[in-house]
Amino acid sequence: MTVIRSNVLGFCMGVRRAVAMAAEEAARVKDSGGRVFTLGPLIHNPEVLDDLKIRGVEELSGQEENIKGNSLIIRAHGVAPQLEIGLRDRGAHILDATCPKVKASQLKAEELARAGYGLFLAGEAHHAEIEGIFGYVQSCNPVFCAVVDNAADAGKEAKKLYKINSDTKTALLGQTTISEELYRAIGKAVGMFFPNLEIIQTICASSKERQQAIRDLLNEVDAVIIAGGKKSANTNRLMEIAKESGKPCVLVEKAGEIPVEFYSYETVGLSAGASTPDSVIEEIELELMR
Repeated sequence: MTVIRSNVLGFCMGVRRAVAMAAEEAARVKDSGGRVFTLGPLIHNPEVLDDLKIRGVEELSGQEENIKGNSLIIRAHGVAPQLEIGLRDRGAHILDATCPKVKASQLKAEELARAGYGLFLAGEAHHAEIEGIFGYVQSCNPVFCAVVDNAADAGKEAKKLYKINSDTKTALLGQTTISEELYRAIGKAVGMFFPNLEIIQTICASSKERQQAIRDLLNEVDAVIIAGGKKSANTNRLMEIAKESGKPCVLVEKAGEIPVEFYSYETVGLSAGASTPDSVIEEIELELMR
């Protein structure tokens, strides 16, 4: 068997930064008796989360948890400002590991909301990144804000706003991991009602490169394995692209999950999400080569 790696795979800049911050803070407080929490999973990869847990990084369990005087890391996906303020009021020492690209989206959304724009947020309504950006918008009492995950819903929401005020200035921002095709389709649907829609380029370059890399890889292999967390949005985007090719594909979190039939292909492609550590990628490649 020949295993061909995607040209772009593994930790992105934002994830690498968040993991390093958590590990460094855990080491810093280790001998002082302090605790290190994250608000929700720091990233969407169980292997990394297990490793951080061993180092002493805990996921905040709820409002009852005593965080006063302890460290709390805002995860790479970011949070709404209202939530961050509440955590500071509870006495937590906040470390902001929000991906710089996500932070830029948060601040741009806030700026546009303050300027009176009606906003469309393209992405998954219950994804942490979109929830955080939505929180920044809501803090400004926006004239309009809708979260949409497909072109049809975007058109419906745009029609609603058009009936209220057809002259509203509008802008579109997207989840950093959304596909370019979907983002364009949503923009087109809103643009049918608001031709002057400002489309803000918020898709992470790393996500675009990763998605193009797997398209290129699919032309060279019989089947493809995508390594990453099953709850990871960007990893699932890679899986969607692989499925569209019609070639055999599977998403696995570790080597032990590789289906037996994948060992029979002559060439297998290996791709990975932005929160997948090198150790997992190498483990899967070694297992395929056995």
